[in-house]
Amino acid sequence: MEEMNSATNENVENELNLALEQALLRCKELEDAHTRAIADYRNLERRTEEGRLELRRLTTASVIINILPIYDDLTRAFEVIDLSIQNHDWVSGISLIHEKFRGVITSTGAIEIEALNQPFNPKFHEAIGYAEGAEGEVVQVMQSGWIIDDNVIRPAMVMVGNGTN
Repeated sequence: MEEMNSATNENVENELNLALEQALLRCKELEDAHTRAIADYRNLERRTEEGRLELRRLTTASVIINILPIYDDLTRAFEVIDLSIQNHDWVSGISLIHEKFRGVITSTGAIEIEALNQPFNPKFHEAIGYAEGAEGEVVQVMQSGWIIDDNVIRPAMVMVGNGTN
């Protein structure tokens, strides 16, 4: 009888050890799955934040691209204003509006490309012709260029020097 009890105890012990090993293995599997789920969630958060930032950047660029023609028109108007009306109050008022437009544009992080007297760089400049001046140097800016977050949203339209003075 004692042998039976001993054999039964041994079987029970083996079954318990087997069940414990299976439970430990299942626990390890669940722990690994939990770790993967946490990593997946963190990756999702990161990608979502990157997506939000990209959407914000693209939206900002789109708005600025649509505002720039108005700003350009005001800039061109002030470049050719007749001296006889330059001191009128309404001209000063329009000038303030022009500066407000510039403030709105730059408040988004947009930076005007400095082009005049700079070496021509196709990354930042779009050559529309040649003019007298130092070869390969921007001698006239026809339309300002703009950058947001190191991305050119509009290249500067420029005249490039042809090497004659």
